Amino acid sequence: MSYTTTNGTTVQKNDHFPVIIIGAGQAGLSSSYYLKQASVEHLVIEKHQMMNAWKTKRWDSFSLVTPNWQCQLPGHHYEGDDPHGFMVKDEIIGYLKEFEKKVNAPVLTNTSVTKVTAIEPNGYQVDTDKGTFFASQVVVGAGGYHEPIIPRMAERIPSSVYQIHSEEYKNAAQLPKGNVLVVGSGQSGAQIAEDLHLAGRKVFLATGDAPRCARFYRGRDVVDWLADMKYYDMPVSQHPLREGVRDNTNHYVTGRDGGRDIDLRKFAQAGMELFGLMDDFEDNQFKFIPNLSDNLKRADDVYNNINQRIDKYIETNNIDAPEQAHYMSDWEPNAERETLDLTDSGITTVLWCIGFRPNFSWLDAPIFNGNGYPQHERGVTPLNDLFFIGLPWLHTWGSGRFSGIAKDAEYIVKHIENNIETANAKALKSA
Repeated sequence: MSYTTTNGTTVQKNDHFPVIIIGAGQAGLSSSYYLKQASVEHLVIEKHQMMNAWKTKRWDSFSLVTPNWQCQLPGHHYEGDDPHGFMVKDEIIGYLKEFEKKVNAPVLTNTSVTKVTAIEPNGYQVDTDKGTFFASQVVVGAGGYHEPIIPRMAERIPSSVYQIHSEEYKNAAQLPKGNVLVVGSGQSGAQIAEDLHLAGRKVFLATGDAPRCARFYRGRDVVDWLADMKYYDMPVSQHPLREGVRDNTNHYVTGRDGGRDIDLRKFAQAGMELFGLMDDFEDNQFKFIPNLSDNLKRADDVYNNINQRIDKYIETNNIDAPEQAHYMSDWEPNAERETLDLTDSGITTVLWCIGFRPNFSWLDAPIFNGNGYPQHERGVTPLNDLFFIGLPWLHTWGSGRFSGIAKDAEYIVKHIENNIETANAKALKSA
């Protein structure tokens, strides 16, 4: 049985490739870009279509939260006329489609990898729903956001209430009429809550411990300041939290309408009702931990701490920048409600925005820690011929984003080239 890839390459079942890449998002295609430059034959296997998550799992009003200049995919940096703006969904998809054309990778789409097995004496067997392939080296570019998290308490919420995860949300019109409980105040939860609020919906928001940051401070985007401060160049090995930073929730901020802060306190002043962490559903009551004040204070402390570090950088380097006062809250919850009655609240939708969990159960290789996370150093696993790319903080803050993926892909491909050279040298020596 033969199959044709997206660039016209014909592959057969049981074919052997020097490299197989799993996943055709920005991570997988960036790896393909450098493998093509190195003239290393390879195959990319994608479960759906290329860049599937960007094309199908973003809401309609979605925009980047980092400025356009940080779109630095290999050979495809942003070249538009608004480098400090924020591309919206259709513009992002257009940018990525152009990248797909430039790379022209050999992608086998709509093909599910069911198992990857390390085989002796070396190499890998890659089983798919279209047959088995073999590879000397494997790059896993399937990301780390595989299974949407919905807690077991959701099973007790009546079937009359529509439940949806953030990855399925498109717009307010998609939801049944009535009020909405958004669970989670991270980057997606905060932005979706705002989207619903702007659409005229009554929103209840169950907050968590997500931090926040300013959009603009002292005359510039905070991202610009942090870039100058080399924050985005810091490897995970030098971060104060070390590998623990990989578990951090992203700061909430938005690029919508040219970019602005997200301030949950202002949401409350505008009519959104805020709660602490959602804890349970029982007897027709949503139950919350009374930690709303703590959650808000923690987010504001992070916000001001980042700004203070920028202040110090400005002072140390004698930079001429306008003064700006630190954030001071002007709203506090009078009392924290610990319950919310489903019927009385008029809630018809619960929208879960509490993230994803990784699932690498299909990868049979002894490289995982007790939490099911792959052990690696800058994407290189202890097996030395199995690699990961595109994971959050794989190496730096930008590893899972458009800004840092190129450097990670280039590093991994150089490692792959070295492995090939070593194998060839051994073969010549034994000949």
